[in-house]
Amino acid sequence: MWTVALLSLLALRDVALGTPVEVGRKAQARSSYAVKDSFHVPAKWTREGPAPEGYLINLSIGLKQSRFGELEKHLMEVSDPDHPRYGQHLTPNEVARYIQPTDEASDEVHEWLSDSGIDLDKLDYTPAGDWITVRLPVEEVERLLDTKYSVYRHSEDGSATVRAPEWSLPRHLHAHIDTIQPTNSFARPSRLSKPKMKRGSTLKPVSTAKGLLAVPEVPRLTHPTVAQVCNASLVTPLCLRTLYGTVDYVPQVPGKNQIALCNYLNETNNRSDVSLFLQQFRPEAAAAAEQFTIDIIADGANQQTPLSTAQLNAGQDVEGNLDAETILGISYPTPLTAYNTGGSPPFITDINTPTDTNEPYLTWITYVEAQDNVPQVISTSYDDDEQSVPLSFATRVCQEFGKFGAQGHTLLFASGDSGVGPTGSCISNNGTNDTIFLPEFPSTCPYVTSVGATKNFAPEVAAFDSSNNFSSGGGFSNYFARPAYQNATVSAYLASLNGAYAGLFNASGRAYPDISAQGQRFAVVYDGEVITVDGTSAATPTASSVLSLVNDALIAAGKSPLGFFNPLLYKTAYAGFNDITSGSSTGCGTDGFPAETGWDAVTGFGTPASHPLPAC
Repeated sequence: MWTVALLSLLALRDVALGTPVEVGRKAQARSSYAVKDSFHVPAKWTREGPAPEGYLINLSIGLKQSRFGELEKHLMEVSDPDHPRYGQHLTPNEVARYIQPTDEASDEVHEWLSDSGIDLDKLDYTPAGDWITVRLPVEEVERLLDTKYSVYRHSEDGSATVRAPEWSLPRHLHAHIDTIQPTNSFARPSRLSKPKMKRGSTLKPVSTAKGLLAVPEVPRLTHPTVAQVCNASLVTPLCLRTLYGTVDYVPQVPGKNQIALCNYLNETNNRSDVSLFLQQFRPEAAAAAEQFTIDIIADGANQQTPLSTAQLNAGQDVEGNLDAETILGISYPTPLTAYNTGGSPPFITDINTPTDTNEPYLTWITYVEAQDNVPQVISTSYDDDEQSVPLSFATRVCQEFGKFGAQGHTLLFASGDSGVGPTGSCISNNGTNDTIFLPEFPSTCPYVTSVGATKNFAPEVAAFDSSNNFSSGGGFSNYFARPAYQNATVSAYLASLNGAYAGLFNASGRAYPDISAQGQRFAVVYDGEVITVDGTSAATPTASSVLSLVNDALIAAGKSPLGFFNPLLYKTAYAGFNDITSGSSTGCGTDGFPAETGWDAVTGFGTPASHPLPAC
């Protein structure tokens, strides 16, 4: 009898302390639970009901990286052209030493998981042990994080996801864990391609009717000029190679130098379409359509059979085709890898089941960092509103991108296609509903290179297309402080604004984009026909291809690849770019930030000159 009474008293004590109690199981923690992270549900998401019973979640636990501050110092030193260590990039093992969690953190987290009934043999780890992944039913995750998951549906495209806006941890683990996802991140990487496509895509096709575009014949010229080969209504690889000075460059070390692109949202690169594109616009590269590598991550899509009518109407693979066709059309024969990242675990779409619970950037990161051979330049044409991502998660993902830069990789991201924000949607997500400009993540991460878009040729101007409201994105982060490499340049630009738009943006935040490239009326072969599209997702593979060819020349000369490009760009390499001084980042019912002499928040430092980066 006294045993029952004692157990009752102990249970009452645990309830009073806030300690989780479960009969027949060890206490889940050595300290009481407290909220670790809370995030306001974005305005376009609506809760529909509780998460489906038994729904499986791939839970990723981000342990604090013990010496990231030191790694950041190394990143800046090897990326600074004035530093003695410039170009001396770190190896993966060297990076791992800085980001591996402390023994205390690892032990405490594993003890918590074990005490919570999690089978430690089912845990997966990144090479440095800074991420732990485990697949669990939603009920176990709810108990583990003292939270409740629900189904949320997006008002614009009907996509759904399972999320928990607030979650908790035992107090003694708060210092050891940066973030756990999927929990409260509502990020949806948007294809910078959008003919009323699914999931907030932002690539904007201009013409989609089969057979609509007649491709003009371009004579074979030994030394073509921009005037001879460029047409503002149909931008082709020959035009881009001529405009940006790579048309006569022959890659010297393909294989040693490589380039990659990232596909999300069930996109892939249709080899048949890519082949037709190259036959039309770069015949000597046509064989590459069957030779480039498609690397499938977490059940990523790779449908090479004809698309259904519904898929065609949704514009599936327009983005993927654009990226592969542009990169191969410019950088051939540099080997290309396409990373196709999908949703995991598998899902079945119905009224109660979400279409995707995955955090794709994180899935891509944890896969690629475990590979032995990673291309030097990686192009990503996807983004989302920064405020859709919790600060804790955005910070950690940004740190992951920094790891790549320290190892000599250049990550480029599209800056967005709605200027300073889509008109009608420029509302804060902190509960106040204030009118603000909407910066885009990951472009706001200070460890990546953000790419805006231009149009026309004599001269190039900031891209804007009134027919589909495409406007090259740019602005200032609300999460990340302005990095030191931007201080002088961005301060001068802010002074030139004379207080314009004060209160609508964070003047002390990381500014973007860093550079630009052509991004309007690009030729794309889709479903066997030539269409045109707008988007910074056209500019990003273009800029990536040019920088990849710069890497080719550097490696052939016995030098290191560019790696994290921004410190070099802001110190000296801006001289290798054409300044864009006309146009603006129209959005949020305003003209947005203007293009001006020097760096600006719509085109960055501009587009690659005919002989980019002469000092490298």
